[in-house]
Amino acid sequence: MSKLDRLDLKQLKVFQALMREENASKAASQLGLTQQAVSEHLKKLRDVFDDRLFVRKTNGFVPTPFAEELSVGVDKLLIDFNSLISTKTFIPHKAKGTFTISATDYAQQIVLPMLIAKLRVQAPNLKLIVQDFEIDKLHEQMESGKVNLAIAFPDYIPDSYRVIKLFEERHVCVTSTHSTISKTTPSLADIAQYPTIIASPSRPNFKGSIDDWFAQFGLQRNIVVSAPCFSVVPMYLETTDSIAFLPLRAIKGLDVVTLELEQSPDSFDVIAAWHPRYHDDPLQKWVISLLDIES
Repeated sequence: MSKLDRLDLKQLKVFQALMREENASKAASQLGLTQQAVSEHLKKLRDVFDDRLFVRKTNGFVPTPFAEELSVGVDKLLIDFNSLISTKTFIPHKAKGTFTISATDYAQQIVLPMLIAKLRVQAPNLKLIVQDFEIDKLHEQMESGKVNLAIAFPDYIPDSYRVIKLFEERHVCVTSTHSTISKTTPSLADIAQYPTIIASPSRPNFKGSIDDWFAQFGLQRNIVVSAPCFSVVPMYLETTDSIAFLPLRAIKGLDVVTLELEQSPDSFDVIAAWHPRYHDDPLQKWVISLLDIES
């Protein structure tokens, strides 16, 4: 057995107390131990370091020259250990490194601008990477630490992840201001028949997030274009006589017409998620605290 294996933290604390008090009885009282226990720890210390460490005098002990030298290292070791296990105060202005956010196209438009603005002001030395949300790669990226935070929709996130709800959102039906559809008052059946453009950022296909809602009414949508992101859909609407269902916050400031429906799709949550292993990370907790959360 090596010397390190024979040494434990309690023995070092006994050594530190003996150096300070130079008396076994006082050291025992300070540590909440019996004098016999202090003597046993001292015996083990002498064996490990192959030195007497303390020489008896009339009213206690006198440290040997080796013990005097050793005490410097022991004090530093115990300070470092206490620092390791103590709660650290996170100071945003001193934060460094890289923080990676995986976000849907929608989240990049609606959630991230304000978050990034706060991070740049409060943590100017922190570098940010924003990458497109890839549902098939998310777990591997977050488990390996390549992604710190994901901002998306609940259906995209594994059940085992930590999640907070940012706000509720809802889809609205829109078309361009100059389309023939903009001048109609369509029924839900009409809406299902109109040429429809969808955003399918996770997996390119002709399946939209509200297909199941239409199916409740026995309707199937006429999807003619599948776009990779929400941001390009208004441009496609501008050049085609078609409709799209877009999140309400995403159409703010756009030159589109909202079509009033007899019934509207259910609202959905926008969430932030992270791997459980990073739940107690000070930087992670701080970044999450900056997210705008609607009560």
